[in-house]
Amino acid sequence: MKTILLNPGPVTLSERVRQALLGDDLCHREVEFASLQSGIRNKLLDIYQLADTEWAATLMTGSGTAAVEAMVTSLVPATGKLLILENGVYGERMTRIAGRYGIRTVSLRNNWEAPIDYVAVGEALAADPEITHVAIVHHETTTGRLNDLAPLAMLCAQHKVFMLLDAVSSFGAEVIDFANWPIAAAAATANKCLHGVPGTCFVIVNRDALANAHPRSVYLDLVAYIAAQDKAGTPFTQSVQTFYALNEALNELIEQGGVETRRQTYRSRMGRIRSLLTEIGVRPFLDDDEVSCVLHAYELPSTTNYIKLHDDLKAQGFVIYAGQGPYAEKIFRISMMGEIADSDVDRLGRALQAALRA
Repeated sequence: MKTILLNPGPVTLSERVRQALLGDDLCHREVEFASLQSGIRNKLLDIYQLADTEWAATLMTGSGTAAVEAMVTSLVPATGKLLILENGVYGERMTRIAGRYGIRTVSLRNNWEAPIDYVAVGEALAADPEITHVAIVHHETTTGRLNDLAPLAMLCAQHKVFMLLDAVSSFGAEVIDFANWPIAAAAATANKCLHGVPGTCFVIVNRDALANAHPRSVYLDLVAYIAAQDKAGTPFTQSVQTFYALNEALNELIEQGGVETRRQTYRSRMGRIRSLLTEIGVRPFLDDDEVSCVLHAYELPSTTNYIKLHDDLKAQGFVIYAGQGPYAEKIFRISMMGEIADSDVDRLGRALQAALRA
């Protein structure tokens, strides 16, 4: 029985992506690797129709957190100051990253169940003209919340500051308005909405943001990566096989209709499960207009607990995800990324009904 991963990455792979891992062995200093890397960079920009004269796709070996850390530690200027907006685990992680590197930081903490308070953001920006960048998680998988970026973009434009976007769980499926929002960079990974494998991450960087960059890490230096990759090189050894997989996953995304089609696919799958769970009395954690297309959280019924629900579903070939922090025993999470057929969604529905009505 095939196991379907319903956690927010890694995802269940298509057979094409799995087979791509068997590509020829390559040295990262050879022309064949340079061609592979350049092709991936171009395809990443094409997802949101970005010109390589204005934007650079920067590939690195590491997890999504590595991409976020590279973005934060490379692009905040030496004299800059970072405002971090938190309403979940991953916003709080950015604050820890900035603190570890001694970056001047202001954090606005919101309840994990609440949207970002943009009145407070506007007040913070007005009160502190030293702030140069605002960092936010687009899709906070802690709860499944899709943070609304349009109000933030307006505030950033008004105060002439730039956005650093953790798009790890949204890039390739959700709307990101690179053309009209003052985005300095967006960090993401191969093994979520793009359906690649863990091991490759990337940062989409506005080339103008490089003028005031101040890299604080050797391995996570975005300036060095962009300089090398623009010349068909790489500063460090890359994970070649995961590059093969990402390249094939991007080919699939293109063939399937791109980001808009993927978003609608996720919405359709998620809508079916959300409707079924609602019908049997399982309450969604957030309202319909607050959630991403990628992942939804649900309140655990009093008749079960996470471990039992997880194990019952795993026995039927499905792996769900627990809540985090104070929600560890209160919610469960289901994501719909990856290679999931309509028949898998039907089977999941039956498995959920059996487990939750038991």
